[in-house]
Amino acid sequence: MIGYVTLGTNDIERAARFYDALFAEIGAGRFMEGDNYVAWAVSPESPALPVMKPHDKKPATVCNGVMIALVVDSTEKVDALHRKALELGATDEGAAGPRGDGFYAGYFRDPDGNKLNFFHMG
Repeated sequence: MIGYVTLGTNDIERAARFYDALFAEIGAGRFMEGDNYVAWAVSPESPALPVMKPHDKKPATVCNGVMIALVVDSTEKVDALHRKALELGATDEGAAGPRGDGFYAGYFRDPDGNKLNFFHMG
């Protein structure tokens, strides 16, 4: 259902460095980019995550209650990706671990303050 979700940034270069390194861990790479945006995906047919400067030229801000959840195929990957995000400058929003029946997730905020998680079901 989801084709892509866009995150706002005020610093494209910093955001691109962060996501280049983080998404390399799951085999995702840049597949589109321009002056004000960069987008990553595992393949052109899969959902993407772009970061971009707002089109209206106003500063990018984060939304309270909005979070992007990225699925991976093991709890070990959740642990590794949460750890990698923190190494790259993200802030911890909840250590990787079980969050109920069969749901395992690690939460963080990227350098722009956008909230994300990596999760595994099963």
